Amino acid sequence: MGRALLTENILIPGIRDFDVYRAHGGYVSAEKALKEMTAADVCREVTKSGLRGRGGAGFPTGLKWSFLDRKTERPRYLVCNADESEPGTFKDRYLMEHLPHLLIEGLIISSFALGVRSCYIYVRGEFKYIIGILKRAIDEAYQHNFLGNNILGTGLSLDIFLHPGAGAYICGEETALLESLEGKRGNPRIKPPFPAFKGLYDCPTVVNNVETLAAVVPIIGMGGDAYAAIGVGKSTGTKLISACGNINKPGVYEIDFGLPVEDFIYSEQYCGGIRDGKMLKAVVPGGSSVPVLPAGLMLNTVKGEQRLMTYESMAEGGFETGTMLGSGGFIVFDEDACMVRNTWNFTCFYRHESCGQCSPCREGTAWMEPILKRIELGEGKSKEIDLLVSIAAKIEGNTICPFGDAAAWPVASAIRHFRDEFEFHIDHPEIVKNIEHGSIYKYPVSSIQHPASLR
Repeated sequence: MGRALLTENILIPGIRDFDVYRAHGGYVSAEKALKEMTAADVCREVTKSGLRGRGGAGFPTGLKWSFLDRKTERPRYLVCNADESEPGTFKDRYLMEHLPHLLIEGLIISSFALGVRSCYIYVRGEFKYIIGILKRAIDEAYQHNFLGNNILGTGLSLDIFLHPGAGAYICGEETALLESLEGKRGNPRIKPPFPAFKGLYDCPTVVNNVETLAAVVPIIGMGGDAYAAIGVGKSTGTKLISACGNINKPGVYEIDFGLPVEDFIYSEQYCGGIRDGKMLKAVVPGGSSVPVLPAGLMLNTVKGEQRLMTYESMAEGGFETGTMLGSGGFIVFDEDACMVRNTWNFTCFYRHESCGQCSPCREGTAWMEPILKRIELGEGKSKEIDLLVSIAAKIEGNTICPFGDAAAWPVASAIRHFRDEFEFHIDHPEIVKNIEHGSIYKYPVSSIQHPASLR
């Protein structure tokens, strides 16, 4: 049974309201931090906890905080990345919708630790109803002196500002987000300089996502060592997973790191198995930007060990046989899913959302999408499969931000593991053209069950 450090109270009626949140232990960690600890103490506990960024990269949070330029006299800023736009990921939205005060409390503690007096929440513009929820919660925090001047009589001050984005996926990249926050086009910046030295308004800035900042609350409440005791190795604490696709129980689940992938998919506590009793075919475990893995490699590593829900276990074997946990957007495909259609769908998204600043991404996505469309519609040519692999390789690692990698990895991995489906689309156009939606080819059951046959 996993711990619920973030979601323990999420189903309590009225938990959005300050009084209900407070009655169930809310803002106790903030009081502890502001009244009993120094800023250095808070940073130390976060570092000891082993907390890693929950937005996708998994970079150690305490280490990221340590880079912040504290010598300058310029103001410092904390920016909450609430621009959750990754296809298959919806756990930050879930937190903001149901526990807005948890995020605010995390911002208060983190701002104190970083010496920040002005904090921004950059929220996805499509989350209009959530913007209203956050605004109300922020107003309540001001009313009860957890925000504003002289918070709780400590002499500390903090203001939180809400800034809705304009629906651009690229603004989930932290420097593009900062550009947008400054009123400019949301294009990623070339680094260095890094935001820790020149971020918002050319001032030292830390950007963390919603789940990361919310996790600071239980860390201060229980202590960094206790938090680090949960999980496996460098994957400490708990993680919110957005589970969707062909499963019986889609939703947001909080898991302990180290849970076997098979248990997560088939346990009644979590996904409840594959819908309609079908076989598992593939999984995209970290949102659309990470490599897809076939069933056998998703459930087991090449060493025959169980694949675990950790950053390290997911990545074992590199991209040939591994993937990434990423943002935790866990998309499950059953035996009838068409991997060509899925890859085309992802590539349509990346073509549309490319900011166009880097030619490999701008031109590469615009090249891959029509090729995949032709293959899906039974109009492709055999040489176009290798052409897709070549285009993806030329995008990967050649762009200012990781968006190019995110566009390339789904295509390269789908062809690596499901090349026979692409070939079937090309070799049997008469079948493909007569099918409106869904699968046109399935792996044999033996292939689904035995990872060795997938390599």
